[in-house]
Amino acid sequence: MTVTSVIVPDHLEKLDDAALLSLQSSIAASRRELDALSARVSAEVGRRSAPELGYSGLAQRTGNRTPEALVQRIAGVTRSEARALIRVGTALEGSAPWLTPVALAVNSGELSIAAADGIVAGLGTPGESVSSDDLTDAAARLVAVAGQTTPERVAAAARSIRDDLDVEGVADREALLREKRFLRLIPQPDGMTKIFGLLDPESAAVVVAAVDSITAPRRGGPRFVDAEAVARSERIVDDPRTTDQLTADALVDMITLATKADKGSLFGTTAPTVRVHVTLAELQAGAGSAHIEGQAARVSVATATRLACGGGYVPVLFDETQPLDVGRSERLFTWRQRIALAARDGGCIFPGCDRPPSWCEAHHIDFWARDEGATDIARGVLLCRHHHMLMHNNGWEVEENAGEYHFVPPASVDQRRTPIPAERL
Repeated sequence: MTVTSVIVPDHLEKLDDAALLSLQSSIAASRRELDALSARVSAEVGRRSAPELGYSGLAQRTGNRTPEALVQRIAGVTRSEARALIRVGTALEGSAPWLTPVALAVNSGELSIAAADGIVAGLGTPGESVSSDDLTDAAARLVAVAGQTTPERVAAAARSIRDDLDVEGVADREALLREKRFLRLIPQPDGMTKIFGLLDPESAAVVVAAVDSITAPRRGGPRFVDAEAVARSERIVDDPRTTDQLTADALVDMITLATKADKGSLFGTTAPTVRVHVTLAELQAGAGSAHIEGQAARVSVATATRLACGGGYVPVLFDETQPLDVGRSERLFTWRQRIALAARDGGCIFPGCDRPPSWCEAHHIDFWARDEGATDIARGVLLCRHHHMLMHNNGWEVEENAGEYHFVPPASVDQRRTPIPAERL
């Protein structure tokens, strides 16, 4: 395998924007080629370190407990990156024929290891309800769009496709994720304590909603018009603590309040809520899957039913009969409209942005003053504060056609003003 060479000029500051981005693209292409070779080598390291070989295996013979640890040490990558190299490299060997589109794309340098690993892990293996052909078709579709989005979104799309193909397995996969949850408190020599753990989607939704309620002004959350809310937002922004320190202190405060059973006003104007998105038909039938707002993995309808009955949860039913348009009678999108936008968009829909609904603002496609736009769901989208300001201050526009949304850059960014498809989480 020959890796394409890249010539880097001595003075990068002399390159214009187009040349600089072109150089970055060339470097990325060369890196993908090298990573493809590294994945194949890593898979061979894994084969020579198979568990049945015991201490005679390559990894343990060289003083490493696992092949991932050996690859990590030699390649200087993280443990998760080493696992990805071995997983993808194994797929490249042809042991999983349904991943042939992934193998071809990685070998040709078109697909990154991170995106390939997201597809491999997300699609899983064939089963009673999912055939190899189904997974091959899904892999091909994911490879086709991987170059236009992030590896994280590719992985989320792969998991979503698996859930669509294997609805009956959603509950089992949900239970598997829940079994992986843990929290560990590790005392440090300097007197600090490290918190380390993993949360399943349902648990994470509770914690994330609570933290977002406190730190949203710092993280680019929606702006406020209520004087009291504005003042609270400004206090948080001006707080000398870092956002991570605010998060840590908030967690301690929440636990302190819980131990005292104090119904204080820690979260400001509204208590944090977790929204469960599920179709009315699936909820009534008790079969299918649901989605917790802000979480990538789906949950079973049984979980959705349980959460919908609990306090502090707002079930969002995908029912198009709900009258949500208010025309020009109100400038701001209503609370119910924002819930509907969150259910439809999943967060900021600007390409490549991963901001959740709680950090987003509702944007009028037809500007309220300039275009006399109406406050209607079809003509509104969720955007994080950064991308919302981009629309208003930098000449970007949003186009909507039959429920599909595209972003149109200004001529200063793209002279042809080529529409860019929105990305929904």
